[in-house]
Amino acid sequence: MSVKAMTAAQVARKVIDNEPLFILDVRNGDAFADWKIEGGNIQYLNIPYFDLLDGVEEVIDQLPKDRDILVVCAKEGSSIMVADMLADEGVETAYLSGGMKAWSEHLEPVKVGDLNDGGELYQFVRIGKGCLSYMAISGVEAAVIDATRMTDVFLNFAQEKGAQIKHVFDSHLHADHISGGRKIAQATGATYYLPPADAEEVVFEYTPLEGGFEAVVGSSKVEALYSPGHTIGSTSFIVDNQYLMTGDILFIDSIGRPDLAGLAEDWVGDLRESLYSRYQALANELSVLPAHFMIMDELNEDGSVAKKLGDLFNENHGLNIEDEQEFRDMVTKNLPPQPNAYEDIRKTNMGKITPEEEMQREMEIGPNRCAVR
Repeated sequence: MSVKAMTAAQVARKVIDNEPLFILDVRNGDAFADWKIEGGNIQYLNIPYFDLLDGVEEVIDQLPKDRDILVVCAKEGSSIMVADMLADEGVETAYLSGGMKAWSEHLEPVKVGDLNDGGELYQFVRIGKGCLSYMAISGVEAAVIDATRMTDVFLNFAQEKGAQIKHVFDSHLHADHISGGRKIAQATGATYYLPPADAEEVVFEYTPLEGGFEAVVGSSKVEALYSPGHTIGSTSFIVDNQYLMTGDILFIDSIGRPDLAGLAEDWVGDLRESLYSRYQALANELSVLPAHFMIMDELNEDGSVAKKLGDLFNENHGLNIEDEQEFRDMVTKNLPPQPNAYEDIRKTNMGKITPEEEMQREMEIGPNRCAVR
């Protein structure tokens, strides 16, 4: 019986389409507990690879016969060996090609809506990491917002759409993933924008992104709205008065954490003002498009992550805390662990260090930890 490979893209479609899947994860228990492939119709069994070296006979009875079985490990090698052992016992399985590293890097483009005069807005869902990037396309021009380091995905997508990338924005200096914004701008000749309040230590040239700035993309307009709190320079974007890209200030089910530069007490007031004053002044019909999601329940049926601002003011707990001290306590005393290697990621995004590609993968491994709930 031959063993098949299943790509991260194929697994992503199963997750988005809510198809049944059984995952035999052969990583160590702590790695599995910290971060795994998630989905509404996924069942799991975690048995470390080393516990299976003497044979898989005892595992077979724990495997279902009515759904696809996927063997998963960190880089694919161990999962291939376990899948082969199961095949020798007559059990049909697949292994995740590239392992969890490939899962971490996969980007799923999802159209989230239309823009002026036939333009389109796409969300790139990094489903294994919780990152969300965007491309606005209007006519033959495009703008990219909060790109990940997998820059070929954005370059190829723009080429397929017949669009030239003219503007590249980072909503803030990211601390949980390595930005691909500068690299895309260098490859296309586009202008790269970064909030200057976040750029005091960067060692490269950039165009300052100030609140009130407007960029024209074909027939569409991207407006910058200064919204500090996650970082002191955090900036949101309003596209064609329809979409509000909130960066890491506001998510669908949570709000941004203010501590990744070690200044939670200093920035919590800015965070509250952005959420409770600046955003309150905006139209409730704006579709909120964040830079991350935290849980799979935040995905819509089509795989997108989006919701009306007015709905979030009714449903998001972080937007409904009247007492300022209670709000301050929630976002300073209820913080999840820091993202993996966040200090080195910040230094990379400042241009201070340039790790090798494999090291960049290692730095980003793990779940999204940009939010407080």
